[in-house]
Amino acid sequence: MTVMSYLGAIGAAQREAMDADPRVVIIGEDVEANVYGTTGAGKSRKDKGDFLELFGKNRIRNTPISEEVIVGAAAGAAMTGLRPIVDLSYSSFLYMAMDQFVNQVAKNRYMFGGQASLPVVFRSAMFYGLNTGAHHSDRPYPMFMNVPGLKIIVPSTPYDAKGLLRTAVDCDDPVLTFEACMLWGTKGEVPEEEYRIPLGQARVAREGSDVTVVAISSAVPEALVAAESLAEEGLSVEVIDPRTLVPFDAEAVVRSVQRTGRLVVADPAHRTCSAAAEISAIVAEEAFESLRAPIVRVTTPDTQIPFSTALEKQLYPNRDSIEDAIRRVTGTRPGSLSEAARLTSPAPGF
Repeated sequence: MTVMSYLGAIGAAQREAMDADPRVVIIGEDVEANVYGTTGAGKSRKDKGDFLELFGKNRIRNTPISEEVIVGAAAGAAMTGLRPIVDLSYSSFLYMAMDQFVNQVAKNRYMFGGQASLPVVFRSAMFYGLNTGAHHSDRPYPMFMNVPGLKIIVPSTPYDAKGLLRTAVDCDDPVLTFEACMLWGTKGEVPEEEYRIPLGQARVAREGSDVTVVAISSAVPEALVAAESLAEEGLSVEVIDPRTLVPFDAEAVVRSVQRTGRLVVADPAHRTCSAAAEISAIVAEEAFESLRAPIVRVTTPDTQIPFSTALEKQLYPNRDSIEDAIRRVTGTRPGSLSEAARLTSPAPGF
């Protein structure tokens, strides 16, 4: 094992994939210059230009500032034998290529009767929480969950960022990966040898017995901090990181809720038609009889993201809002219930 940053893990996964398969290419705005640090040696931002030196301009290719052109070119390249990794920078930029994503990338394998596959990965960073304003702070993965034919991953650790990206590059279907850039600097242990994480396999980030918290992307570390704090009061919180939203590991979540009887979903996206809403619906359909309390969603309100730091930081799921939701579904306040009463009492109003 080696300690690596989230951003370094992405660079390492790309370098491994390019070393292993000459069909893998990287295209995007400023990828030759290693602007965000993922097309260098995978060690630091000082390693500028390493990918370009190693693989040449045929495989590391800058593109015009036109997302529709980038996505369309990547789709065509994938259908004719290459395996592109596309760096689209800000996730908000995906909107400019919606026709390509929805009508070409997602549908072409079906429209061509399986005669063509689309082994292409689209990387984008969610810059929320960093004062980038309404135009650059979106978390659009729920929108793309509604498009059949796309796979969607939302890694929250360096280990998952590398393993999921390696799997995505191998996949014959288009994969969108949404990275919370506030996680880019986080560090964790990553195997030095090659490895892959299957799509659709959730991770139990923390085991517990009283309540299940399904946390997405940057909400995962916040949920873990909340769980650690509540453990000091004797409350046992299970934290599940789905890692991929399409395909989604519904079995892991339902199995957990059947044990705990309670569910909180922490999702940094907007509330309406969110991933949290879909996960809540799945549990309501498949594990309703196990629920001891109503499901609670902790999401970003349906509002535009302000530029003001003081306003923005209050919007996203954090330790305090997740902890409050856990208390709501367990009907507890610090020291308010005995162990036996807490485990058998539903939340108020259920």
